[in-house]
Amino acid sequence: MTLTGVPATTRRIPGEAGIWVFVLGDMAVFALFFGTFMYSRGRNPAQFISGHGALSVAMGTVNTVVLLTSSLLVALGVSRLAENRAGARRLFGVALGCGLVFVLIKVAEWTHLFAGGITVGFSEYFSYYYMFTGIHLGHVVIGLIILARLCGVAGRGALDVKQRRFVEIGGIFWHMVDLLWVVLFALFYLVR
Repeated sequence: MTLTGVPATTRRIPGEAGIWVFVLGDMAVFALFFGTFMYSRGRNPAQFISGHGALSVAMGTVNTVVLLTSSLLVALGVSRLAENRAGARRLFGVALGCGLVFVLIKVAEWTHLFAGGITVGFSEYFSYYYMFTGIHLGHVVIGLIILARLCGVAGRGALDVKQRRFVEIGGIFWHMVDLLWVVLFALFYLVR
């Protein structure tokens, strides 16, 4: 059986069409952001290399590991619910904790940069950095609200089809948030 009670031999796309339209639209918008960033980087490589040097690759790496871990936990939680096994609520709760750690690290990173005088208007590179990571952080906050709701739903015992579909949708959204971060991490922390 799948999470929504459809026999495993019946193939279907998880969630519902609306979440996939949202995910594809959001990814398209971020693709435009990334393209704009790369175009600007090509026009002014020295400034972008200098901006890259001001970021903490260690903090970015820890945040990447934290979000990827949370994504694994969400996938395991969705799987546990699909198999009617216990533990999904705990997995969603730990994933929520990982998301909160991500937010705390991002706030610490921004605070450190602001204290060093590197604000939004410091350079074109940091204008992009704060805008893209800020929009992503907004997605993380929405995802945290969804994860909190998933904890509540997973604690109810037997779920109806609507609740099971919500669990799939929540998982899909959280994986999108993680995927966006992986690209942001590569663009800002790894590419020189």
